[in-house]
Amino acid sequence: MNLYPLTFEPIFKERVWGGRNLQSLYGKALPPGQRVGESWELSDRPGDESVVAGGSLRGRTLRWLMEHCPDELLGPRAPAARFPLLIKIIDAQETLSLQVHPPPAAAARLGGEPKTEMWYVTHARPGAELFVGLKKGVSREEFERKLADHTVAECFHRIVARPGGAMFLPSGRVHALGAGLVIFEVQQNSDTTYRVFDWNRAGLDGKPRELHVPQSLASIDFQDFEPALLPDKPAADHPGTTRPLVRDPLFSACVKHWADGDHMAWPAGRMSILGVLSGALRIEGAGETVELGAGEFCLIPASCNGVTVRAQGEVFFMEIE
Repeated sequence: MNLYPLTFEPIFKERVWGGRNLQSLYGKALPPGQRVGESWELSDRPGDESVVAGGSLRGRTLRWLMEHCPDELLGPRAPAARFPLLIKIIDAQETLSLQVHPPPAAAARLGGEPKTEMWYVTHARPGAELFVGLKKGVSREEFERKLADHTVAECFHRIVARPGGAMFLPSGRVHALGAGLVIFEVQQNSDTTYRVFDWNRAGLDGKPRELHVPQSLASIDFQDFEPALLPDKPAADHPGTTRPLVRDPLFSACVKHWADGDHMAWPAGRMSILGVLSGALRIEGAGETVELGAGEFCLIPASCNGVTVRAQGEVFFMEIE
């Protein structure tokens, strides 16, 4: 099958903690009157399958592509029943639940799916925080005591969030986004989240949201103390600079900074996802041209040859593999 650089229609998710920033910041056509917390930019979840936005495959889903041409799409990655990643933009206008995603062994016991992920902060209100891991010395016993008296947030390590801050979240790391943040999130294709505490908040239906305390306690890494943000050390590249973020068996990610007119022939043979943080890119190949602005993503299939990526003015963009 002749694949080409692919863009997809976003899937919007209303959340009790969401807002309207994805429209004001990125021009997303949000459903009116909804507090949209998540835009699923690339998804192969049951019932939430991204739809190709343009070209000869317009209207086909990512699920269809995985069923009909997985090798052309993914290249040498390990075979997968579903597309291996889920890419989101998240608008957290209120603090999210304190939560954890199960590691593989716990997920197998609990009937869930493991999920490792990464956050990249694009916008942050002054004083906005990330809740990540535990304060040094917090024991499981102390955590459970404070859980019982609704003060468990005191156990969490907190980091002031600023644009450009990035955090790796291996499964088992307890975490939450604080209020006033917009982030790009790269994660395993999983939607298993165990809420350990939700600030006694009602959901969109007015009822208390479900908690998963036993599952959370079985999943949390109680030796995970005070993790640090990922390094902010861009290195000279050709063109521009590249800031490495994550290199993990599940996914790799970096941020590239190019000046106007910088361009390169994109290497074939591996699947890449490009997501624009600010500025714009022009992607040409296989008879298609994609104009990519801030908050937009493009999947370059492994089988694409002769793809050129060019900066349209100064641009910061994420490369995900």
